[in-house]
Amino acid sequence: MKETKYDNEYRPSKAEINQFPDLQNGPSKLIKGANVPIQQVGTHNFKLPLKYKRKNGDDIELETKITGTVSLEAHKKGINMSRITRSFYEFKNDYVFEKLEDILLKYKNDLSSFTAKIGLNFSYPILLPSLRSNNEGYQYYDVTLEGNLDNKSIFKKILHFDFVYSSACPCSYELAEHARTTRNKATVTHSQRSVARISIEFEDLMWIEDLQKICEKALNTETQVIVKREDEMAFAELNGSYLKFVEDAARLLYEQLIIDKRIKDFRVICSHQESLHSHDAVSVILAPNSNFSSDISHEMWSSLIHKS
Repeated sequence: MKETKYDNEYRPSKAEINQFPDLQNGPSKLIKGANVPIQQVGTHNFKLPLKYKRKNGDDIELETKITGTVSLEAHKKGINMSRITRSFYEFKNDYVFEKLEDILLKYKNDLSSFTAKIGLNFSYPILLPSLRSNNEGYQYYDVTLEGNLDNKSIFKKILHFDFVYSSACPCSYELAEHARTTRNKATVTHSQRSVARISIEFEDLMWIEDLQKICEKALNTETQVIVKREDEMAFAELNGSYLKFVEDAARLLYEQLIIDKRIKDFRVICSHQESLHSHDAVSVILAPNSNFSSDISHEMWSSLIHKS
């Protein structure tokens, strides 16, 4: 009968470990299913507190959800997934923006793979002032940093940034004004919480704070953190001053992104989550000769619904 009591004292030697069964690196005859390559295989959503540098020079440590994948050749059964996790632990005290290529190279080489990908998702806080009262509050931004290393060892760095804003409908505003001036009717222009997902390819360091400023300059109606009565009045005035359809939002962001020389390529996805309709209004715009796709899946549109 086999021993069922856990052995708390056992520490295998390297020689013993080398004798352990290893199905992942076993012969190709162990492969189940079609003997074909896999484009991506790895781990998703393991978490680490990683260090980031802020634009003001301060450090910040953020809980980061990590996806790490590599390609797998047809003759290989699988990969040693723990090596991906261990690669990140070796760099956990470094600035990930600066070490992304090194991390990719390490686990690509460790796993003898042709390609490697990283996705780092985190919530990034920026302290912003209220509109008119003397207050400040932290706005949190959903950010994903991607690193890709292809089979020619060409490295690409992409940042996805979600900006949440209010969009007041120009058509609704004109109709409301008509009802007010011609029939003395109290009206409220319909507006909605909206989300722009900005995806940029860049080479040099791109500050998240700068991307927030680009969006703020383009759209002017970011949702607020601290709101007193004077701030609520200001926000209503801002919405009246910067009316926009979803097409306007995409073009306004394009206008600001195209002039930033740090940005090699970009895509803008806008979703206005309608208060008038039971559906959303959406738009996509790309940089000239962009490598991003304008084909947005249903799942990606759905992911733009902002969850506080």
